[in-house]
Amino acid sequence: MPAPSPYRPEFEAALRLFAQVSVAMAARGFQRPILVGGAAAEFYSQSAISTGDFDLCTFRQEALEEEMQKLGFVRPSGAGQMLKGWVHPELALGFEVVADTPMDGNFDRDTLVLVENIGEGAFVVISVEDLIADRMGQYASGTARDRLDQARTLFRLHPALDRVYLERRIREETMGDHGIEALED
Repeated sequence: MPAPSPYRPEFEAALRLFAQVSVAMAARGFQRPILVGGAAAEFYSQSAISTGDFDLCTFRQEALEEEMQKLGFVRPSGAGQMLKGWVHPELALGFEVVADTPMDGNFDRDTLVLVENIGEGAFVVISVEDLIADRMGQYASGTARDRLDQARTLFRLHPALDRVYLERRIREETMGDHGIEALED
């Protein structure tokens, strides 16, 4: 019997759909979209941090949206609905393209992680180091004070981090105001 999933069921279902979309993009000769933001945090924390949406980066938004539609995603409409993204009728999670590339391109592409064996597919996610740096940058900007807790949670859950890379990326994202020491408090 397979081990139980560490993820909440709706998030795991969304990961499986995202993996299918990613495989379809690769089959068309395009780069796979990159998972970033809160969904990446939930992925790396095994749902200890939860999200309400999947933020994606791709240079091929139109092709991505075509593949999402083939799998049943729709654009919500009406009052009180998220109008920029897509939802799957069976999921309570939205999907939205937030940029062409993660972190305005300020990351090392070699750190991207290909996650395989997700149902019948695979997907790409930003590295946990870049995700922590992103959370720290949002915290340092003053717009999302809760991101420090998320960064600390991810830091604790991943003791084998590339600490040199992480330190550099946190310094870059926080304009030099923070480093790894902020995570060790």
